[in-house]
Amino acid sequence: MANDKGEKPLHELLSNSMVDLYIGPEATHWILHEKLLCHYSHFFRQTFYGSNKSSQTKDFGLPDMDDEPFELFVGWLYSRALRYPEEERAIGPLLDLYLMSEKFEIAKLGEDVVETVRAFYHNNETYPGLRRVQYVYANTDEDSPMREMMVGAVARYLTLAESIPAHWEKALKKNGQLAVDIIRSIQEWHLESRTVPDARDPASSIERGSTEVRMPTSSNDNLDIQIRRSAPKPQLALYVFRRAIVYRDFAQTDNAYSQHSAAISSEVKNRSATHN
Repeated sequence: MANDKGEKPLHELLSNSMVDLYIGPEATHWILHEKLLCHYSHFFRQTFYGSNKSSQTKDFGLPDMDDEPFELFVGWLYSRALRYPEEERAIGPLLDLYLMSEKFEIAKLGEDVVETVRAFYHNNETYPGLRRVQYVYANTDEDSPMREMMVGAVARYLTLAESIPAHWEKALKKNGQLAVDIIRSIQEWHLESRTVPDARDPASSIERGSTEVRMPTSSNDNLDIQIRRSAPKPQLALYVFRRAIVYRDFAQTDNAYSQHSAAISSEVKNRSATHN
């Protein structure tokens, strides 16, 4: 069946004309339907129908391609579906398939891979690891949908974490673009200003290197909470993440604040009396 986007049904793309593709260093031989392949891929349209349209060449080699992601590509080409990854190690070939979609200029394939990877991390309540993110960054442009999805996931992971894992801290210090992209992703959450303490307000100031943070509630009382500091002078991006980690527990509704205001006020008074 044709889909809502007006794509041709599969049977109309299975012509008699075939092409021979040789994949990987061992030149694994694939015989695919030319019309089907060229229907989806601008890259292959140029390869077989480009400047030399009179050419009868129907073979093409891709020695830099890996067999496993190309097999996934062939499966998608004929079924328009991707196998759901059962474990995290299956994400690697999917990322290679995504890079293949960019090389072959098949936007629909790229979209399907992004959604499959997104669904895996969401359904398994986990996040992309540093190694996966670094691989995507090393092989995609800044407007890559896969990069955008992974950065958004990592932004949430780092904000909700109790602290920044050492390997992530090291990576963020080295890759300034990644740190900037994560901050931009957090900005896209469009947090209400009342949920983010104002560092310009003395009542909510946070001193670097301090083990204690004082932040205002909606009733202008102060609540003392303990936080851990792993570096007295963190770089700007890391400092932003640490502040976000502290702030997240205060992004509550006004009702929640009201329910706890009496207890908070009492605690502040008791501490003030003790200090006096």
